[in-house]
Amino acid sequence: MSLEATAIIDIGSNSARLVIFQKTSQYGFHLICEKKSKVRIGEGAYEKGGYLQPIGIRRAYFALKEFINTIKLYPVTKVISVATSALRDAPNGVEFTEWIRDELGLKIEIIDGAKEARYGAIAALNLLPITDGITIDIGGGSSDLALIIDSKIVDTYSLNIGTVRLKELFFDKNIPIENAQKFITKELKKLPQIFRHTQAIGIGGTARALSKSIMKNGEYPIDKIHAFSYSLKTQEGYFADILSVEKRMLSYLNLPKARFDTIREGTLIFREILEYIGAKEIITSGVGVREGVFLNDFLKKSESRFPIGVNPSMISMLDRFDTPHASQKCRMSVIKLFKLFEGQNYIDSSYLNSLLYATELTPIGYTFNIYKSYQHAFYVTMHEFNYGITHREMILVAILLRFGGKEIYDKEVYKVYRELLPNKKEFKILSFIHSISTTLHENSAAESFEFSIDEKSITIKADESLYMVKEKLEEIERPSKLELNIIDIQEVPDYCF
Repeated sequence: MSLEATAIIDIGSNSARLVIFQKTSQYGFHLICEKKSKVRIGEGAYEKGGYLQPIGIRRAYFALKEFINTIKLYPVTKVISVATSALRDAPNGVEFTEWIRDELGLKIEIIDGAKEARYGAIAALNLLPITDGITIDIGGGSSDLALIIDSKIVDTYSLNIGTVRLKELFFDKNIPIENAQKFITKELKKLPQIFRHTQAIGIGGTARALSKSIMKNGEYPIDKIHAFSYSLKTQEGYFADILSVEKRMLSYLNLPKARFDTIREGTLIFREILEYIGAKEIITSGVGVREGVFLNDFLKKSESRFPIGVNPSMISMLDRFDTPHASQKCRMSVIKLFKLFEGQNYIDSSYLNSLLYATELTPIGYTFNIYKSYQHAFYVTMHEFNYGITHREMILVAILLRFGGKEIYDKEVYKVYRELLPNKKEFKILSFIHSISTTLHENSAAESFEFSIDEKSITIKADESLYMVKEKLEEIERPSKLELNIIDIQEVPDYCF
């Protein structure tokens, strides 16, 4: 596994962040460090012609100094630092970057709104299960949008509306919200007409905070924000509640305290943009500019895109846990069994990819301990299988791994995640296919298997003896009341008794 690591520093109007990604192989990487400081470098700037003020400059200096000290603790071979709207709007922004370069030896690139939007779109395209939509990244000084059609970034646009900007111009002065709304509408009219889509991709702190609260309100079964989706129609009332209450009442709406100072401004901007572009569905991105900056460099030889069929989470897990890839023979057995059950209209074709993911990740559990390896594989998948898949796919893969032994179903475990899983009948069949396939290929020397199914039984034919594996196969729970028939080579060589 490679030890190369890249540090990304992102200086926004509200926060400065450091992330360090370690490369594990050509297409594998993972996050090894993340730090955030609420520097509010743009504080007071919008009231004073955009000029950065001493209070924000001082906080930024100390945060960046600590970031540099942190970077020295890791095997970092490259540092990329970018700054967004607060610095690009500031007449003394370049002066600040030159001062930081001289004092700390850190080079900062001030990126324009189009590039900022593009970085967010690169992250979303590569790390979310999307091919179309409009990314919306609400920052402190600007909101940056990118239009994605057929997995291509078609256009980008930066709007001069951000949480800190609205806070200082309207909310801090108790100016009626209608005035802030008119300010946003005026800016939105500059947006090209091409920016219309029913799918929105929420990037940044406001979108994440809102999703976290929506998940809490609805008692969502997992706490993973990345790839969480909801409809605008179901949350319109909630957004209205956020905008109508006083700041001190926000805690009653399950909003994080750290966001109280700008969540109303962010919600207003987000709601107005969503309505203007005609969005109906929102998918939340746990990644943004920082990941986009990294991927733009990491994937520079492949036009900032992972090849079709490459899942970076999958590759990273297999790399880091030194896990061999599932054999082609095992994958073929999974596909053969799946097609049999699909042909009988027992399962939907959409579940095949998840089943293959589970097959690939099965050996990860053995890295920790041969005992209860299936539980280990479940926990790793729940926390590490983050990119390029929906929550439904991720949960299905994890739960299939959880029941990878004799058991194919547990009522209590299934109940916890039921709203994200296939129906009970389909799940049992998928779990059965996974258990049968992995058991055959982990315990048999046979080169190939043939399968057949009828209303009462499933038959397995092998080109080798299945003497040792028969007992394990017969112990596996079966969906419905299917009998298991095993046909293998039973010949014994001549022996002189």
